[in-house]
Amino acid sequence: MPNELRIIPVCGIGEVGPGDDLAALILAALSQHGQKLERDDVLIVTQKIVSKAEGRFVDPITVEPSDFARIAAAQSRKDVRYVEIVLRESRRIVKMDRGVLITETQHGLICANAGVDESNVAGGQIVTLLPEDSDRSAAQLRAAIRKQTGVTVAVIISDTIGRPWREGQINIAIGVAGIDPLVDYAGVVDPYGYTMQASLIAVGDELASAAELVMGKIDGIPAAIIRGFAYTPAESSARQLIRDPERDLFR
Repeated sequence: MPNELRIIPVCGIGEVGPGDDLAALILAALSQHGQKLERDDVLIVTQKIVSKAEGRFVDPITVEPSDFARIAAAQSRKDVRYVEIVLRESRRIVKMDRGVLITETQHGLICANAGVDESNVAGGQIVTLLPEDSDRSAAQLRAAIRKQTGVTVAVIISDTIGRPWREGQINIAIGVAGIDPLVDYAGVVDPYGYTMQASLIAVGDELASAAELVMGKIDGIPAAIIRGFAYTPAESSARQLIRDPERDLFR
């Protein structure tokens, strides 16, 4: 039978700045509320606080826009310096239409504005960028937690993304450590005797999205624990969740 899951918000982390020890901040917040991490928990942490701790900030006033950025900004009705930052964080432009700029990031993610974010940054003028290597960030956080507590957990770094053909946004996994983000049911016989052929479940994304339900967008809760999920421990990467171009029918 499937296990019962608990989703526990990590409250009280507070504002995060460059160089902060995220593991220490998370553990202190848990302790303040009489909570602690347990073995095989899945810790979900938002990209925003990871980027803040890693100093992934840009002040747009310091950016000199290119000619192409000026053209793109005129079409997208966005600040030209902001567009220049987006272009620098992008591998390619996927779509530019109706004020929306969809790009492929240097990590291979396809999302709006290359993940460059103006929200929830003190001062209002500074933008945050995605971590340079979200898998590495997740692995470092996992190792720090194990060093400080002796407890082995899985870590997922999440970010918000829109979806083609669907309204609204969800959270997905952009960095993972200690957990296989995919569960492959190919070859498994279902209760009706049918052998499944192509059922590949993106549990990394599902866990990230589930955690967002207790985090909210404006509640100042940038982390959550999912307890009771029977995952497969693995040395893995969130890049496994990105479909290979040769198999992508929409490229």
